Amino acid sequence: MALLEIRGLVKRFLGVTAVDQLDLIVEPGELVSLIGP
Repeated sequence: MALLEIRGLVKRFLGVTAVDQLDLIVEPGELVSLIGP
């Protein structure tokens, strides 16, 4: 069973698409890091 599940995430800033249809699944015991501007 997933600890965290994200499907189809979209993020826009002033009309600019920064993230388009992100899917992310984090299982227990996993270490995940997201790095961006």
